Amino acid sequence: MSNKYETVIGLEVHVQLATKTKAFCGCSTKFGAVPNTQVCPVCLGLPGVLPVFNKKAFEYAIKLAIALDCDLQSIVKFDRKNYYYPDLPKNYQISQYDMPLAYNGKIVIDAEREGEFRAIGVTRAHLEEDAGKLIHDERLPFSYIDLNRTGTPLLEIVSEPDIRTPDEAYKYLTVLKQIIEYLEISDCNMEEGSLRCDANVSIRKKGAAELGSKVEIKNLNSFKAVRDALFFEEVRQEEILEDGGGISQETRLWDADKNVTISMRSKEAAHDYRYFPEPDLVPFEVKKGDIEAVRKNMPELPAKKRKRFLDEYKLNAKDVDVLISQRDIANLFESVAKNVQKPQIAANWVKGEVMKHLKEKNTDVKGLKLNPEDLSKIITMVENGTVSGLSAKEILADCIENGDKPDDIIEKKGLKQVSDEDELSRIVSEVIDNNVKSVTDFKNGKTNALSFLVGQVMKTSKGKANPKIAGEMLQKMLLS
Repeated sequence: MSNKYETVIGLEVHVQLATKTKAFCGCSTKFGAVPNTQVCPVCLGLPGVLPVFNKKAFEYAIKLAIALDCDLQSIVKFDRKNYYYPDLPKNYQISQYDMPLAYNGKIVIDAEREGEFRAIGVTRAHLEEDAGKLIHDERLPFSYIDLNRTGTPLLEIVSEPDIRTPDEAYKYLTVLKQIIEYLEISDCNMEEGSLRCDANVSIRKKGAAELGSKVEIKNLNSFKAVRDALFFEEVRQEEILEDGGGISQETRLWDADKNVTISMRSKEAAHDYRYFPEPDLVPFEVKKGDIEAVRKNMPELPAKKRKRFLDEYKLNAKDVDVLISQRDIANLFESVAKNVQKPQIAANWVKGEVMKHLKEKNTDVKGLKLNPEDLSKIITMVENGTVSGLSAKEILADCIENGDKPDDIIEKKGLKQVSDEDELSRIVSEVIDNNVKSVTDFKNGKTNALSFLVGQVMKTSKGKANPKIAGEMLQKMLLS
């Protein structure tokens, strides 16, 4: 987009809370069950039923509100949001309108200038229930409906229109998801619908105070899709304005295959939903004691952990950002760092070898058969010369794959590093005899030939030779 215009973006994020049962009934929220088997008269909206609010959903919502530095309502009130859609059996959704649970919060993201940060306002966070799911099959003249998801507890987080670029939107979502995962209130699995995002975007001439006409974008199933859709939409809107046209307030869908947004419908206003207080749920007071009980059990959040890692372990900012990207990775690093001499070496192993295995296996830390004590031991054995770095990687792979102990793997595979001078002397002498050209190169001043010879020692010893001692011994023999 040209410098003539400024983009204004607000995001609406729906987080499916990880409760075992639904928001207002006892039906299971487990994903992947046979369609329409996790339903009851309450979530189906049959006549005469009464909803009962899920206490755990309330606690999870309070957790996130505290993490986002929100103000909390003293009274919780639910409302009916009325609209008809095939996957909404009651023809209304239990939500919150004029008194959201939390409001006036913020999410801090990296600014465009490295090392600086910017706060994006959070307008509100309110509780509501999810709708069902329509399943379309182009081969059939009808659609299926699965109501298992109906009534699942959601927390909707609405940002202020403070976001100015698609990249900032991406950062905002990344930070929000990280906070939610640290709190362990949702798995944030976008493929399963646990985290969904709608984007509101408008453009205006730079320096203008008045906002432009807002367009809502739906069908965004990844953070990349959010960024790509916003990039497309700001260019589309600029072209319309430059041609003398006007922007219609509407809802558009993102087509990831064609990389375009497509008009879906004109945007409804709040009054179109005919909100009114939910008569079957009595408003209740949010007691300060309940909030403080939740606050006391809050984990250390990413921003605080980041500062502590920088101060306590003296790591660089890029390494810390990798280590705190997931709570389990941060915990693994810290458990290992406390049992080795140099935290930086622990960081290198976690962000290097461990994360390589996580990516290869497409899993999280819990999916690896790795104890922090075993990784600490492997690092210590490299440092004291018991095993080589190459052997250590092999030992780690076995720990992860089979859950075996490092000592057992070393014994079984004979990976103990050779530091005995007599044995090393024999191997070094053999390498010198078999690599006459490299020996000559070294004696003629080509110092990199020594690295090649050390490599040959490692190869001959099948990775068991101590490279430091081998290098010293090679130099001594070659210079004598």
